[in-house]
Amino acid sequence: MGSFKEYFTLFSTFARIGGLTFGGGYAMLPMLQREIVEHYGWATEEELADYYAIGQCTPGIIAVNTATFIGYRRRGILGGIVATLGVVFPSLVIIAIIAACLQNFADYPVVQDAFAGISVCVCVLIFNAVRKLWKKSVVNPGALAIFAVVFLGAMFTGLSPVVLVIAAGLAGVLMRGLRYRKGE
Repeated sequence: MGSFKEYFTLFSTFARIGGLTFGGGYAMLPMLQREIVEHYGWATEEELADYYAIGQCTPGIIAVNTATFIGYRRRGILGGIVATLGVVFPSLVIIAIIAACLQNFADYPVVQDAFAGISVCVCVLIFNAVRKLWKKSVVNPGALAIFAVVFLGAMFTGLSPVVLVIAAGLAGVLMRGLRYRKGE
């Protein structure tokens, strides 16, 4: 069992991440990379990418699943619970406040313009996170081929992300087996 300080650090880190990122789980990735990988060293870039992939194909919200995985890895079951509570706490508070106030202001052009601006910002943050993941993930022609197939599958087939993630994982294993047979 860890100290109170360790649990407080988990909670406050994920509360800060949950409270300062807008636009869903993907928008959270740059802050997760900075805090979890660079600042605390709780996971590597590759591990974070794995947590994200697993979080996407398990039931629930990606950000919550990722916080749970990291918290569990750091401090066991209680750590998973604390990290999860940390990441959702700001959202619950913010949603309660917005729900109480938004009805009165949603039709104001300035509010609509603010949300439009936030949407553009979130797109840039997601693009930046994808660019960083690209550098770490697409490292050889096989990975590029998997990327191309998954990208086209996601864009044009409407396949479930779960199917795409599982298929990509199997393709990676098959490619590894082929490289092994060749003696690489």
